Amino acid sequence: MLGTYASFLALFAAAALVGQALFVACGRRQWSWLSPAVGLAALCPIGWWTVRLPGEGAATAIALALCAALAVFYLRGRATGGRSALGAAPLALAALLAASLPFLVEGRFGILGTGLNPDMSQHLFAVDRLAAGLEDRLISQGYPLGPHSLAAALAELGPSTVQAFGGLTLATAVAACLAPLALLSEVSGWRRFAGALCVGFAYLAAAYLVQGAFKEALQALFVLAFAIALAQLGRDHGSGSRRSVSEAIPLGVLALGSVYVYSFPGLAWLLGGALVWATIELALAVRRGALSAGVALLRRAAPAALAATAVLVVGTLPELARIVDFASFETFDPDGAGLGNLFDRLSPLQALGIWPSGDFRVEPGDGSLPGAVFYLGSTAGLAALAFGLLWWWRHGQRAILAALIAALVLWAYALVGGTPYQEAKALVMAAPLVALVSVRALVAAAPSVVVASFLLAAGGSSLLALANGQVGPSGYTPELAELREQLGEGSYVVFAPAELLDDQHGRDYLVWELRGNRICVEELGEANVPPSGADSIAVLIDDQGAVVPEGVYTNDGQGAGGPCPLIPDGARADPGAAAN
Repeated sequence: MLGTYASFLALFAAAALVGQALFVACGRRQWSWLSPAVGLAALCPIGWWTVRLPGEGAATAIALALCAALAVFYLRGRATGGRSALGAAPLALAALLAASLPFLVEGRFGILGTGLNPDMSQHLFAVDRLAAGLEDRLISQGYPLGPHSLAAALAELGPSTVQAFGGLTLATAVAACLAPLALLSEVSGWRRFAGALCVGFAYLAAAYLVQGAFKEALQALFVLAFAIALAQLGRDHGSGSRRSVSEAIPLGVLALGSVYVYSFPGLAWLLGGALVWATIELALAVRRGALSAGVALLRRAAPAALAATAVLVVGTLPELARIVDFASFETFDPDGAGLGNLFDRLSPLQALGIWPSGDFRVEPGDGSLPGAVFYLGSTAGLAALAFGLLWWWRHGQRAILAALIAALVLWAYALVGGTPYQEAKALVMAAPLVALVSVRALVAAAPSVVVASFLLAAGGSSLLALANGQVGPSGYTPELAELREQLGEGSYVVFAPAELLDDQHGRDYLVWELRGNRICVEELGEANVPPSGADSIAVLIDDQGAVVPEGVYTNDGQGAGGPCPLIPDGARADPGAAAN
């Protein structure tokens, strides 16, 4: 617990300071609720640029500490609005508590999402290799490793890599709940508080957060923050006040962070939203004042757009070769399995925010509630979205709508030309924008009973997802992953402690770490004898909570096949099912 929360505090504080320093340097002296998001976006490339220096992540830790210290020095006497920031402490604490629900419900801290999505193990393996200066598939194939670099740096300060990723997840969640406050300044009381939480923990965003999908959580944060920053920029310039060209630089920083978290696909949501917004504004300007008005608008916007683009281009150049390599990564293979950890294609209705299921992969009616409840909630979500679209358009705030249009276009593209796995990720990016459009309009213009009913339904759905988060082993070692490549073609029975299997979702964890082999899993006892035709592997839990192989024992010789099922690389939806 201490390592997880220490990681959160260190990373969130550094991000908030660095982000606010960037805003002040760009001409905004007042505290910005986007500072933590912009700071995280800035720290990801800094982490990757320094993590490969000698020191196993120590250079990155020093770089992050130096950035935070310089930010503190720069902000002294320049920034204002500190009391406003402290006033959001209850919201930040509530967001932290909500994001901690998986740990609190299971009564332990460990690897998030082991039984929902086993991918975290490969990210932990990559951090181990990255810190040691070794190669790995993710490292060599151009996979974006900005967040992994931050985890490696935090681990150098004392926490484990598992705790570091937990801290990163918590920091992302809190930043996502603070960002909507930038557009909720005219709303007060419980509407503002609950509205911000419902946007930050939009159902699909919460569902991905608790399965350890930190990359999707970070990218969704950047998409949301970029849209809000666009809205602020448009509102400020639309008011006629003179603004500095440099105020668009945070947009470039968010786009740069997206590159180091999600590589080139991440830019599609951000640049797509900016392009749609620019097209709408240009069309309206031409309609109001003929072509000359459109030309004038372009001239006013060009310097700011160029400043943001320059930040993105210069910061992306060091990563260009890796981006090219990543274009051929297996995720983009349209002929692949396509489902990832899903059971089937997700319903787009989930993005509307009211989906009363702890497991987002379950079809309506397959859980404890009848399907009619899901569709009733989706109808309410659709009505709220329609109300929000009308409200935003009437108030002339079109940047958020543009970002939502771009997100829906990208989801439609994944639906037609991608895999269900890619389509699901596109829905995750759209979900906070849908929530923002709906919630902002409701809290501003709807009766209290309507607002409370919607927020309770949407918030309750997200709480179900958060409470259903599954927590695996509290530590990590690459020993099982290294053993995977050494096993033969026969069957292996893995004997594991009851604590691991019963309390830590160990069956899913073990078979995923040893995937590609024939694996059975049984409880470790006093007289474990593997069945005929199988060898055995004994695993234990070390002092750090990591699962380590004690040894591989030969029974009656290894031949091809054997009694245990083959665990394929694609068995991500329920990796332990075949090993029962």
